[in-house]
Amino acid sequence: MIAIIDYGAGNIKSLQFALDKLGKPSKLTMDPEEIKQADSIILPGVGAFKDAMEALQRYQLDSLLKDEAANGKPILGICLGMQLFYEFSEENGGCAGLGLLTGSVNRISDSVKVPHMGWNILTANQDNSLFDQLGKEPYVYFVHSYAVDRLAEDTLIASAEYGGRVPAIVQDKNITGMQFHPEKSGEIGITLLKNYEELIS
Repeated sequence: MIAIIDYGAGNIKSLQFALDKLGKPSKLTMDPEEIKQADSIILPGVGAFKDAMEALQRYQLDSLLKDEAANGKPILGICLGMQLFYEFSEENGGCAGLGLLTGSVNRISDSVKVPHMGWNILTANQDNSLFDQLGKEPYVYFVHSYAVDRLAEDTLIASAEYGGRVPAIVQDKNITGMQFHPEKSGEIGITLLKNYEELIS
């Protein structure tokens, strides 16, 4: 079972629908025992970094996620969920994140329209089975105003271009992040979720 963290920071029905399409049972939950018993965890998220961190802290899910990550459980962060993995975001005057990945989050360059909202091409930065069956120039759907701008380069799996490089997929051992919304990215998104599930199974 996949535990989707239901902490009020994301439209998660479309994510659950995408997993159902793949035949992957999932449950929206904030219950610590259900999260501990799950085979893997998805941390979704839209909205403000600080609000999301405060919600995780309020329900003591921040420490639980750190413990599960340390225990080697696969965790996937989507959009804001990916950003929360990092050490710090400058949004709203600055806020510490979960610190599961090394790096920080900053606002997208004002040289382009912000928020970044729409379809962009994924470019592979290294070989990874997540790219299996995606074809040439796969398009995925982004909605965000902030992006990771400092990270360990060996964790960067794929990027997009929007006012500079936007890390789009990151991975470090059992921690994977997708800045875009795979559940809103059509067949490419479904294939990415399928590849991810196969990778961690």
